[in-house]
Amino acid sequence: MTATLPTRVIPCLDVANGRVVKGVKFQDLTDAGDPVELAARYGAEGADELTFLDVTASHEGRGTMLELVTRTAEHVFIPLTVGGGVRSVDDVHALLAAGADKVGVNSAAIGRPELVDEIARVFGAQVLVLSLDVRRSDRQPSGFAVTTHGGRREAGLDAIEWAREVVDRGAGELLVNSMDADGTKHGFDLELVSRIREVSSAPVIASGGAGDLSHFAPAVEAGADAVLAASVFHHGIFTIGEVKQALADAGHLVREVTPRA
Repeated sequence: MTATLPTRVIPCLDVANGRVVKGVKFQDLTDAGDPVELAARYGAEGADELTFLDVTASHEGRGTMLELVTRTAEHVFIPLTVGGGVRSVDDVHALLAAGADKVGVNSAAIGRPELVDEIARVFGAQVLVLSLDVRRSDRQPSGFAVTTHGGRREAGLDAIEWAREVVDRGAGELLVNSMDADGTKHGFDLELVSRIREVSSAPVIASGGAGDLSHFAPAVEAGADAVLAASVFHHGIFTIGEVKQALADAGHLVREVTPRA
């Protein structure tokens, strides 16, 4: 079934200490380059959006690096989502002022779900991307558990019920990252995407596990409105244009790639 809106292809910049990093299941992080340079490159290559995640902000108990967000925003001309360490409406205001178009929230919303309502009320649902780091778990009714702090802590929440709740509270989009698949390059967790799709009226971004061009179309067919990847782009395994072509070949609508000089 072809989506009525183009499927978005979104590179993700996981940032720690001012550098893009990548690991497997958020462990053993290695340097993948300069975030500003990579952001500019992906914008020129036809990315539909960019996601910038400060992956150690919550773990270290600090806010997102605003100066780096500003420099990144100055070099890209597509929507920029920034997450990591967002705890308040004031944090959202600061990120938007620094150049973000959307903000990602994860750990703080789990600690205080009313934060979702507050951000949606002040800025509108379109600004809020609720990030879910999910692991398979027999301790939750659905078989999927929410984790926090870059996957370091289990939150004691059923991922499917949490997705339903945050959409009801006003989240405009769900970024669903499979911690089991993250960095493995074995493909997206299609069951997880499908289960989230069943309970969410908001767009769903599939994340975690991309390693081959054949992995993207099944994620869309499982219910994703957008597909997100990191290391396969950072390491030049394939380009954004090649992902879009693979999606188009599978019958999915994508925005044409018109690289800027």
